[in-house]
Amino acid sequence: MEPREPKYYSSAPVESSTLVDGHGRRVRDLRISITDRCNLRCTYCMPAEGLPWLPRADVLTYEEIARIAKVCVDRWAFDAIRITGGEPTLRADVVSLFELLAPLGVDLAMTTNAIRLVDLAVPLRNAGLKRVNISLDTLDAATFERITRRDDLGRTIAGIDAAIAAGLAPVKINTVVMRGVNDHEILDLVEFARDRGVGLRFIEFMPLDAGQGWTLDQVVPAREILETIDAAFPLSGDAIPTSGHVEPAERFAFADGRGDVGVIASVTEPFCGDCDRVRITADGRLRTCLFALDESDLREVVRSGGSDDDLAAVIARAVAGKWAGHRIGNVDFIRPDRSMSQIGG
Repeated sequence: MEPREPKYYSSAPVESSTLVDGHGRRVRDLRISITDRCNLRCTYCMPAEGLPWLPRADVLTYEEIARIAKVCVDRWAFDAIRITGGEPTLRADVVSLFELLAPLGVDLAMTTNAIRLVDLAVPLRNAGLKRVNISLDTLDAATFERITRRDDLGRTIAGIDAAIAAGLAPVKINTVVMRGVNDHEILDLVEFARDRGVGLRFIEFMPLDAGQGWTLDQVVPAREILETIDAAFPLSGDAIPTSGHVEPAERFAFADGRGDVGVIASVTEPFCGDCDRVRITADGRLRTCLFALDESDLREVVRSGGSDDDLAAVIARAVAGKWAGHRIGNVDFIRPDRSMSQIGG
């Protein structure tokens, strides 16, 4: 488990029919936020009182989302789409969006807090959703309420079980680790995931908390997380090789064969050099990085009568300018003016 060096550039060969940025990275993973609203108020995401929500008229319709997604798939063979929020299951008739996207034939996923999955897991699977990433930062009810400012731990766990029962696979749990808040629960969460046969990804705390007080000393480095896990649940050596998509998580198998665990070292060991994703906010802005300072307005192109060629040109131009990396922790790092819920996780 040697630390990997931060990667800001990549020189891997790419196919001529693919979308490539100015540093030679192929882009083929599309993250689409469909709402900035959420039924939680996580401290690492937004203030207790929430944020000014987007007016409904400013939010992309499902048909507009499907059109943009189709351009990416048809023009450049994007092969993965992840639906995010806010909390995407709060959007009315969300099942119909997956019915629109399913014919694209891509890996169709969703990031959710799982609170509404008891009712929606089966309909979403039937509509084309293949897998889910579920946010769960603690197994303690009091800590859950401290982090999310809501008393919904029971519904979240029920939603995880509903996703498993519905046949969504893989089900992965995302845990943001914060020093002095939930870092003492790392092993409890590992045991929870192993018992249920689901994936688990520990994520370093990132500065996307809407100005709630992020500091570097709150970050628990991925290497520390792995050392804690390895001492109690031995890991089998080197990271699992990736295939296909570049994964932000570095994954390690348990020596006893019962699954694996991943860490996403966004802060201490950036993987920017291999990044293959772009993001669209709920109001139709294309962002080439979570921490991007510039956005491209796709909604304006769509609603002003622009053609698919026009859309493609704006997307290609934005991707060509995709920067080398965010450089969190450096003196020249500038925080974006949107929080995680406004960007799309």
